[in-house]
Amino acid sequence: MGAITTRLGGVRSLRYYEEQGLLSSSRSAGGQRHYTEGEVERVAFIQALYAAGLSSRTIAELLPCVDTPSEDHSDAALERMAKERDRLSDHIADLVRTRDALDALMTAARKHRETLQPAAAE
Repeated sequence: MGAITTRLGGVRSLRYYEEQGLLSSSRSAGGQRHYTEGEVERVAFIQALYAAGLSSRTIAELLPCVDTPSEDHSDAALERMAKERDRLSDHIADLVRTRDALDALMTAARKHRETLQPAAAE
């Protein structure tokens, strides 16, 4: 597993992908995991999906598009990704509102600060 973990991340990530049903490996007689080049490519794809903010559950829903490509699977994957994009957009809007509320509080605090008497020098 050394070469793949060096190229694609740690042992913990690979085990997690396997636990989530996103990746499989074969085992040597000594129990060491072995990955094919196709599985190496799959790990890179999984990591790209995680980097796009997708959960392991969503990634599992998208993998049929990779495993058994078809128009139906492709359409389903695009629809699922669009839903995730909408979810992220809603979250971003919520964060912007929260930041704006904090900005308003900071503005009020600065105005209040200007009304305070300077501390007496001792």
